[in-house]
Amino acid sequence: MMTRTLTPILAALMLSVAPMASAGPLAEAAGPSASAEEKVVYHVNDSENATAAMRNVKNHMNAAPDAKIVIVTHSKGIDFLLQGAADKNGNPYEPTVQALKAKGVDFRVCNNTLVSRKIDPKTVLPEASIVPSGVAEIGRMQSKEGYVYLKP
Repeated sequence: MMTRTLTPILAALMLSVAPMASAGPLAEAAGPSASAEEKVVYHVNDSENATAAMRNVKNHMNAAPDAKIVIVTHSKGIDFLLQGAADKNGNPYEPTVQALKAKGVDFRVCNNTLVSRKIDPKTVLPEASIVPSGVAEIGRMQSKEGYVYLKP
């Protein structure tokens, strides 16, 4: 008699719990909803990494064309965003910067670095904007705007 009473109750309980199981940790691990905007800040503090960083950004844009990507630079990382800058093989950075900018990538240069290194802001490529502090910009973007941090 007890089995006849408990069986329908257990069946009803299992059916009511099943929808919760699909919204559990596995669903959360899959990430935010598809409508959430992907926002990523790439941190470059050494232009030796600029080619790799821009290659990462290109690959990122290919995989997620709607992602909002910002490259923030400071210290030696600003060098690739200065007029006439080239990599160790003599390849200019500017065409790649222009191509990424055309795809919506933002470039930001630290003014503290410009001042401390006595670099004329007019030498910064027009595709880049100058921010007061590169590290403060990264912190602000993470804490206030929800950007994910990547360091190539």
